[in-house]
This record gives sequence, C-alpha cells and structure tokens, in this order.
Amino acid sequence: MALIPSQVLRIAILLSYFSILCHYKALDMPAHQTYGGSWKFLTFIDLVIQAVFFALCVLIDVSSLLTRAGESREQERQLRKLIALRDWIMAVLAFPVGAFVVFTFWSLYLYDRELVYPKLLDNFIPQWLNHGMHTTVLPFIIIEMRTTHHKYPSRPWGLAAVFTFGVGYILWTCWVHHVTGVWVYPVLEKIGPMARIAFFSGLSGLIGVFYVFGEILNSYIWDQHITSNTAKVKGE
Repeated sequence: MALIPSQVLRIAILLSYFSILCHYKALDMPAHQTYGGSWKFLTFIDLVIQAVFFALCVLIDVSSLLTRAGESREQERQLRKLIALRDWIMAVLAFPVGAFVVFTFWSLYLYDRELVYPKLLDNFIPQWLNHGMHTTVLPFIIIEMRTTHHKYPSRPWGLAAVFTFGVGYILWTCWVHHVTGVWVYPVLEKIGPMARIAFFSGLSGLIGVFYVFGEILNSYIWDQHITSNTAKVKGE
C-alpha cells in the first residue's frame, strides 16, 4: 500500500498549482501589461495545462467514488469519457509540454540565463515561485504517471497533436512579435532570421522527442508493474 494515497497526492498537487498561478498572476511585471499578457509565455500556458489536468484527475477520483456508490451505467459511460480525456491530455500536453518547459528553461538558464530569464526578473519572481514554474512540474507529472496507468493514443496521432500545439505556439510567438516588435524571449532577439527558423524547427522536434519519451516511460513503468504483480500471484 502507498504511504500517501494517490488521490491525496493529486489534490495536494492541484492546490500547489492554484497557489503558483495566483502568485504568478499577482506579480506586478511590465511584461504582463503588454500585448498577450501572461498568455504569451509558454511557462504560464504549461501551468494552466497542468492545473486543468490535475483538476480533471481529482474530478475523476470523485466521480469514481460516486459511480461505485450509484452503480449507474450512464455514470460509468461518462466516467470512461473523462478518463479518455485525461489520458489524452497527459499524453499530448501535460507530459511533453511540461518536460519541454523544464528541459529548455534550465538548459538555457545554465548556458546563459540572460537568454531566457534575465537577472532583472529576480526582483519580481521569488526563487520558490521560479522552481514552482520551472522545476516541480516534471516530478509532479512523473508521480502521476507512476501512480496511474494512462492509455496513449497511436503514435502518429499523438505526434500530430503535439506538433500542432508546438507550431501553434510558434505562430502565436511570431504574431506577438509582429504586433509589438519585441520577441517574447531574449534569445530570439540575439539570433538572425535563419537561425530563428532552425531554432524553432529544433524545438518542434524536441517536443516530439518528449512525447515519444513519455510514451516509452509510461509503457516501461506499467509493464514492470504488471510483471511484478504477475510474479507475486505465481509466488502465492
């Protein structure tokens, strides 16, 4: 038996995301007052994705309890739809986008923080909030993957959905630049047009890699789990 029930973990993670989002939106940052507001930052979009995902997980936990009590076929049908939506969000958005944000942020930060998170931001964003946005996302989503089996879509459809999201965000970033004349991230100001195209192409490929990695990790975790349970049954 787990030391902490998965339902309690999901509620705690959901509450932490609500806290992070509230503190982030309360920040008095000039960038939040310009065109696109917080929505031009992938970090904020990812936080919303994670919050929606864990809210759906908690809703499913509550619905499961009610379905067991009521034993209604209609409730079971609706519950299966919610589970299918949860698994799709996990596979296509929550894991690949969350892993992408953590990896790219800290890679650029360690190389040259001015490219992605200028030192000036330390005056606005406390360290704990920075880690809440750019660090804990990954362990939280891995905890969810470890405690609940998620059914992935076929790889072509999953990759198509991930790439659609990635290209959509790139186009949104370009539109913000078209309107304001300023790139969302400092790194884009420091490279030329051709390098920018290569940069965007590389990032699009990277988010696809994280989708496949999430699929493989999910299969590995649950294949191991099934094998372990089978061995225990045989041992008995």
